[in-house]
Amino acid sequence: MAVNVRSDRVLMEEADGGYKVLRGGWLEVVGCPNYFGECVEWLGWALMTWSWAGLGFLLFTSTNLVLRARENHKWYLDKFGEDYRKVVIPSLY
Repeated sequence: MAVNVRSDRVLMEEADGGYKVLRGGWLEVVGCPNYFGECVEWLGWALMTWSWAGLGFLLFTSTNLVLRARENHKWYLDKFGEDYRKVVIPSLY
């Protein structure tokens, strides 16, 4: 949850009406750290409940957010040409 909250805070504070590549914290590792944090939260909930509902929320949310993060990553590549971060999962994707 801390990753999600901190990333959202950075995104809101740095948004000055223009587009730029944000830096600092998890933004140095993944392009959408708030999505990564959300996926980790749902993974924790799925493990704690050990239920089909928990698994369903994890799969639905992760699929949705990874697809959104891919599109976001493509947009940043087109606009800024930087490819130094993974999309959502550090060191993997």
